[in-house]
Amino acid sequence: MRRMVAAFVLSLALAVSAKAQQINVEEFTLDNGMKFLLYPRTEQPNIIAAGWVAKVGSVNERPGITGISHFFEHMMFKGTNTIGTNDGARDAEFRAKQKAIRDQILKITWGSQYKRWKSGEIDDPWDPANDTDELAKLRGELKSLMDQHKDKTTGTIVKDEFDQVYTKGGASGMNAFTSEDVTFYFINVPSNKFELWAWLESDRLSDSVFREFFAERDVVHEERRLRTESTPTGIFQEQFNAMFWQSSPYNWPVIGWTSDLNSYTFDQAMDYFNIYYRPNNLVGVIVGDFKTEEIKPLIRRYFSRLERGSVEPPSVVTLEMKQMAEQRMNAECDCQPQIEVRYHTVPWNHADSFALSMMSDVLNSRTGRLYKSMIEGKKIASQANAFQNDQKYAGYFSFSAETKGDSKPEDLEAGWYTELKRLQDEEIGDAELQKVKNQVAADSYRRLQSNFGLLVQIGISEAFGGWQYINDSTPKLLAVTAADIKRVANKYFDKTNRSVALYYRKAGAGAAEDPEFAAIAEKIGPQMAQGLKRQLEMLKKMDNIDMLTQTVSQMETNKDQAPPEMAPVVEYMIKKVRERLDQLKK
Repeated sequence: MRRMVAAFVLSLALAVSAKAQQINVEEFTLDNGMKFLLYPRTEQPNIIAAGWVAKVGSVNERPGITGISHFFEHMMFKGTNTIGTNDGARDAEFRAKQKAIRDQILKITWGSQYKRWKSGEIDDPWDPANDTDELAKLRGELKSLMDQHKDKTTGTIVKDEFDQVYTKGGASGMNAFTSEDVTFYFINVPSNKFELWAWLESDRLSDSVFREFFAERDVVHEERRLRTESTPTGIFQEQFNAMFWQSSPYNWPVIGWTSDLNSYTFDQAMDYFNIYYRPNNLVGVIVGDFKTEEIKPLIRRYFSRLERGSVEPPSVVTLEMKQMAEQRMNAECDCQPQIEVRYHTVPWNHADSFALSMMSDVLNSRTGRLYKSMIEGKKIASQANAFQNDQKYAGYFSFSAETKGDSKPEDLEAGWYTELKRLQDEEIGDAELQKVKNQVAADSYRRLQSNFGLLVQIGISEAFGGWQYINDSTPKLLAVTAADIKRVANKYFDKTNRSVALYYRKAGAGAAEDPEFAAIAEKIGPQMAQGLKRQLEMLKKMDNIDMLTQTVSQMETNKDQAPPEMAPVVEYMIKKVRERLDQLKK
């Protein structure tokens, strides 16, 4: 829960803007291929935001191992032969015995269980209820070993030792996230504890043992259940995304398909790790109060021990096929009626991405066209938003909105087409465009307020193609003309290039929405509001008081890292976590 909340707050920070003021980053590369980006600054004295990016995400996977990138995010917190265990030799024995049993379970499941499923004898080859006696016995042996492994008396696991060592050293906010394109690990450390960071991070990159490999699958399954299967629109959004991407590997969810989470082996995971988690595919990012001449020797000392991968990460070569006909999906859920209309556009840093981004800025905010026409004007929407999603290898433009009063999703769809036609037929006026550009310029300064925000921007931009994007993007955005916006509105927004998802309230479902949530949702737009709603749904199912206490403590510690625009969202989440804690304590 703690990692999921932090990842959500991070996603809000990233979504505020795609622009930044000029910065001067120093870069150097070790002999093993690991690049480091250094940006010293003293705005936050005695604090360093440190992290590293693996240039890998779900887009690098394939059917059969979907979700493995996200799974490694979990596994990298489990420790090494030094961290996370009180007996390295016995720990290795536990892991070897678990692997041997798991390999037998997989062999039987892929063989006889799949045959039983294909013949119609059972409806799910992975459901323990369908186990043969042999399979049930093996599953029981595996569970017994996993329980012994983590038992405080018989086991060897020291739970959360990475976090404990960092916390004792004064560090905070240790976390990570996985997206379609990157996996990012980060933390805030006192300036005088940089060597601790260098040792711990290089240790887990060079010596991770992937402890609790099989037990952690259950954790990921539960995360999938909470984030996707138990939310009102989660499974439908997943289906819509799979419908939208025909050939691109963006087709599957970051968390992976359920059967793949069950299927991939430890050996397959190690093959994946040895391609994508080697130094030639990693970037270290250091932002904060430090002197480069003091930390460079430490970086060389610790990270030079990482061995370069023998196999270079392969390129993603499958491009999205051109969509030839409109696609539509109708869904019924326990939700406010809503809509998403999505169009294939362009990837990150494409020449047209800047005009598309400016087009979304014209539509968004309380002074934007969607608010004026659909929320304030026709009063058919409680919220409406548009955005250009620049992913590494492809991109899309999305309009989404929720209904208000008696309006229907079809009313929102018609309202969107009206606004789109205005953009296609008429050039935006000088005053309206200048207002948006003024906001772009202001955003470029606001994004420099925290070490953490800069860390994320630098790391993601480098993983996508180059950190210089931070400097280059603002001038390109400010150079967009009204004619450019009109041109892209006509180029990409043909009806044959669109996919439409209409969400209707299921009969008997739906309750009055929290007014405080509605007010926040109006400010942040449907896309982020949907993410916030999913977090709230997950929160209702959390019943671990210790974990929730840690979560709210970490959110309190890190809330100043969020952009000012997102402060109300973070405060709202903190309030809701505290309310959940009060419920459980009663």
